[in-house]
Amino acid sequence: MTPAVLAELVRASAVQVLTARGLDHAVLPELVTIERPRNPEHGDYATNLALQVAKKAGMAPREFAQALADEVAKDSGVATAEVAGPGFLNFRLAADAQGEQVRQVLAAGERYGSGDVYAGRKINLEFVSANPTGPIHLGGTRWAAVGDALGRILAAQGADVTREYYVNDAGAQVDRFAESLIASAKGEPTPENGYAGAYISDIAAEVLRREPSALSLPEGERHQLFRRIGMGLMLDEMRHSLHEFGTDFDVFFSESSLHDSGEVDRTLSELKASGSLYEADGAWWLRSTAFGDDKDRVVVKSDGAPAYIAGDLAYLKDKIGRGFDVCVYMLGADHHGYIARLKAAAAAMGHDPAVVEVLIGQLVNLVKDGQPVKMSKRAGTVITLEDLVEAVGVDAARYELARYSVDSVLEVDLDLLRKRSDENPVYYVQYAHARLASLQRNAADLGLKLDPNADLGLLTLAQEGELIRTIGEFPAIVRRAAELREPHRVARYLEILAGAFHKFYAVAPVLPKGDEEATALTFARLALCEAARQVFANGLRLLGVSAPERM
Repeated sequence: MTPAVLAELVRASAVQVLTARGLDHAVLPELVTIERPRNPEHGDYATNLALQVAKKAGMAPREFAQALADEVAKDSGVATAEVAGPGFLNFRLAADAQGEQVRQVLAAGERYGSGDVYAGRKINLEFVSANPTGPIHLGGTRWAAVGDALGRILAAQGADVTREYYVNDAGAQVDRFAESLIASAKGEPTPENGYAGAYISDIAAEVLRREPSALSLPEGERHQLFRRIGMGLMLDEMRHSLHEFGTDFDVFFSESSLHDSGEVDRTLSELKASGSLYEADGAWWLRSTAFGDDKDRVVVKSDGAPAYIAGDLAYLKDKIGRGFDVCVYMLGADHHGYIARLKAAAAAMGHDPAVVEVLIGQLVNLVKDGQPVKMSKRAGTVITLEDLVEAVGVDAARYELARYSVDSVLEVDLDLLRKRSDENPVYYVQYAHARLASLQRNAADLGLKLDPNADLGLLTLAQEGELIRTIGEFPAIVRRAAELREPHRVARYLEILAGAFHKFYAVAPVLPKGDEEATALTFARLALCEAARQVFANGLRLLGVSAPERM
């Protein structure tokens, strides 16, 4: 019996209790919450349904809880149902009913943990979007790990996800990038506020290799050539770095295309016509305070030049025009003000502000030998994606960056991530999967095949029950991670699952030794181990981390 099936049983029993007493069962929620008690001695599962609805229905909570316990206990899959405290209800499942959770995992395989909560929903997921003027830094690397994992989790819940990278190829930073390349090509110092580092020299040299006469061109043509070729080379390198990191995008959207196509001007004209833009002090302002922002925002400056938000407005209009139900923006810590202004922009265009979601990610710091790591060999000023991968590998980097809530500042301990021990979270989880894979290989060597009809009622040890119930939590964990946009919930769950497995493995011999014969319990435990292995594999895949079979 899975938590979902138990929830249905409890609700059906509650309907029966209330109907028998002539009371209205409309007070019952559609979904009954079933949780694991913090103290295992209290039972396998618990619900506070009686405390939620008893008084609304016209009964005392404990009276309702006892009547509900008596009704639920009639089901053969429930060993005990007991009332605790003011009206909590604790359940223990029969061993064979609990074992059905294992059978469900084996039947579902790679689909276990998937759902349909977002079926039919189109979600635009914009992340990384680092300026294409240098290698991807640690903040962008965090978004590469978290954003890709979130995309996988949303897709696992039925969403049609488009992963999008907004290329900031308009504005002064791109001009400074081009001038930095030209200076390097000439052998001159980096311009003031320009870009430095070995990558600038490499790109400048490649531009000259492709266009040997580039430096002899008139100033304007030279600037445009270095800008065009240099930007293309930088973007190609960023795409390659992200791909090697396991993160690929469906769309690379050019900011400059919005200006070149006239989409920015058309969007501003529409907003002026609707009254959402007004003129004051020679500038045009978005009336964003009318939609919950703390101040109105300048959209066209007094000199007639568009402010950065002008492109944001056109970009949001484009996204909504492409049919997305939700547009998720994953932005850095210095973009907190964007939450209100983007929601205001959606409202100004006549859309529900809920179409916009903004996630803010905090800073990432590297630590080695207890000291902060500050310099990149290649970029010269910041630590890059390549630096982190070179130090610890893709799996460790992705897992570590995804296992924390993005609203917390993260310190990545390079020494810890290199350890092959339980102290290293990714090693701890991957090793559990590898050990389970090894068990299946060893079983095959003994001629033992997985039996889908094994007698799972034999799994009566406390550690077996704990492992089964932990396996059963996976679908709810994935759903919650999708709803809250929090991939770290999957990582933390896998660590709990690893702990439950290791406790089981310490007390429950799986394979026969020496001349021992395989028993029915052998096949039951093999089935449980394969179910656990499948959940590890599914969870790691959602995080974009490999599930090694040997370590």
